Amino acid sequence: MSYYNKKYIQILKWGIRSKETANYTYDLTEGNLLYLAQTIAIVTRVDSKKILDYINEARNNEELKQHIINATMKSPQKEYADLRVDFGRRLGWYAFARTMKPKIIVETGVDKGIGSVLLCSALLKNREEGFEGFFFGTDIVPEAGYLLSGKYAEVGKILYGDSIKTLSQFTEKIDLFINDSDHSKDYEYREYITIQDKISERAVLLGDNSHISDKLAIFSNETNRNFLFFREEPSEHWYPGAGIGISFKG
Repeated sequence: MSYYNKKYIQILKWGIRSKETANYTYDLTEGNLLYLAQTIAIVTRVDSKKILDYINEARNNEELKQHIINATMKSPQKEYADLRVDFGRRLGWYAFARTMKPKIIVETGVDKGIGSVLLCSALLKNREEGFEGFFFGTDIVPEAGYLLSGKYAEVGKILYGDSIKTLSQFTEKIDLFINDSDHSKDYEYREYITIQDKISERAVLLGDNSHISDKLAIFSNETNRNFLFFREEPSEHWYPGAGIGISFKG
């Protein structure tokens, strides 16, 4: 209650204006974005100012925002989505993709595809700089990933079916992996075990469930990897935020 006592007005406004039922969209506070940049700088050993440049690159990508709004308006799922574009902690995903220049990105559980299309926009930027890469999303829901279309689909695709089964058949070496599928701890851990021999030497694993699950930290400890956790702080939103679990080699 010490948190929500300050949020009642925001909750009331959101309840009237918003159509979202899950995966809430919001920006992060400026201070929180600085924390995010510094965290990624530690993992990637890239200057935090450069990381902030990448974060702002995504925040100011008006072409991408308009694509998301247009695709949302055309979708049967539009009644569950707001016509606004804020990426929250996914800005960290984007910054990792821009910094690492990964050849293969995998995201399990894409829902609407806002993270997917954001990551593909990073890959398109990388391609302009001479670095090729491709995105694979997984989801069990056939309608998932409707935002991944147009030029963004040139560098990404959705693989439909159970994520564990899809990952077990995956043959590419993964450089950047994002777990965001079934949020049970057991299923999350099984995903990490499944990809253990499918990740590259420089791979970074991101856990979208790490604010309530220690499975990525446990997996990191078992496989001699480092682990950090970034907690997001939403700006002007009632939701207290989730975060990013980060598993990486020292």
